[in-house]
Amino acid sequence: MIQRIQTIYLLLAFAFGASMFFTPQITFMAEVEYILNFKGINAVEPSETTKSIATTALTILLVLTPLVSLASILLFKKRMIQIRLCSANIGLLIGVTALAYYFGTVANKELGTTIISYKLSMVFPIVGAILNFLALRAIGKDEALVRSMDRIR
Repeated sequence: MIQRIQTIYLLLAFAFGASMFFTPQITFMAEVEYILNFKGINAVEPSETTKSIATTALTILLVLTPLVSLASILLFKKRMIQIRLCSANIGLLIGVTALAYYFGTVANKELGTTIISYKLSMVFPIVGAILNFLALRAIGKDEALVRSMDRIR
């Protein structure tokens, strides 16, 4: 299981997905500094006058993407299901990127911020999607090899 290259790709994708919980994706500067993370868009130092925007859809996607990578690792004997899970995870990771950008633009208008700063962790879903694609290709090669060996017998 661990000796296959697709497992390494999926472990890295899991690590990038899980690290999205610990790092802010976007920072907004107005009279108060706001950050977008898995909890939503909140002020760094909350007070009674600061706003908060819930990002439930983004939180759900941030929870699902590492879980799908982990499930794909654990289903190493069922290559066709692994391929489907990798494809679904690529879609989810693209959705994470799109939703983060959407919430960034909405928050920029709603909060009236002057500076919006995208952090390095905004690239993590794209890197995770690339890693899932590489794993998908490696799983496909394994499946083709197994089918060719079955034909020889």
